[in-house]
Amino acid sequence: MSSDLLLLIVLVLVVLLGSALCSGVEAALLTVNPIRVQELAARERPVAGARRLAKLRKHLGRTLSALVITNNGFNIFGSLMLGGYAAWVFEQRGVNSAALPLFSIGLTVLVILLGEILPKALGSRLALPVALASAPLLHWLGILLRPLVVLLERILPALTAEAEISTNEDEIRLLARLGSQKGEIEADEAAMIGKVFQLNDLTARDLMTPRVAAPTLDGSLSIESQRSRLMENNSQWWVVLGDQVDKVLGVASREHLLTALLENRGLLTPVDLCEQVDYVPEMIRADRLLTGFRKDSGGVRVVVDEFGGFVGVIGAEAVLAVLAGWWRKPA
Repeated sequence: MSSDLLLLIVLVLVVLLGSALCSGVEAALLTVNPIRVQELAARERPVAGARRLAKLRKHLGRTLSALVITNNGFNIFGSLMLGGYAAWVFEQRGVNSAALPLFSIGLTVLVILLGEILPKALGSRLALPVALASAPLLHWLGILLRPLVVLLERILPALTAEAEISTNEDEIRLLARLGSQKGEIEADEAAMIGKVFQLNDLTARDLMTPRVAAPTLDGSLSIESQRSRLMENNSQWWVVLGDQVDKVLGVASREHLLTALLENRGLLTPVDLCEQVDYVPEMIRADRLLTGFRKDSGGVRVVVDEFGGFVGVIGAEAVLAVLAGWWRKPA
């Protein structure tokens, strides 16, 4: 085999390899999960190339511009140069008229199959490792082509836009469901993620025990005289009322009330054993209500309407029941 024909084969391989690398890396950059990249970059010991890849994805327009320029350099300019050189080689051998069309068709098929389709399929399937491995090369490629990319940015300002990572409730629910189906997370974890978002749609009014069903004690009577009521209801917290229905004097723990009875202190009134009450509006969202519960407040709130009237009582367990899936919306 003569040297000119060998050189033609080498140049064909260079064009195919360059096109394949550009196509595979481009597919990997567009396919790789940006959230996964951010997670790898944010680790105390980040994965090699993760931080650089995160920066490249932040300016994805610039990175893709450099890749497209390089890819088209191989596909277009390289093919033109190959065609000219192949015409000269075939002319030297007197087979130009027959060999050149076949060479052009063969080169086109090879570029499509080995330079585009196959590399992009592999890049999409191996997106993360390919993107991580190519990050240093893309960094230096961007520096090399910076003048040309800056010129393109002046002509096409859209290239300067930063790629921001954003999501919404529907996408997170879908990701949780897909993660559960793939076995990445447990089914109950995926269900709980959906319940967390449900808290934003519920209010204290939806979850509270209404006033007519709330456990209450008369603050003016002794706990001995209200023993039967305490025994019949297992509620952990009782609302202590004054001489009016809407006059809430405090909340009392059933444990403290029963302890007083066992210690023969039944002549005490619920007011003597009650704690200061915390009020919440009936339209407060359940997620805000959950974060507002504190250990030293007894885990119970008295719900009031817009006029300050007592309309119900709610505890932390009512909100947690939504997360656990125990709560059902009343018909």
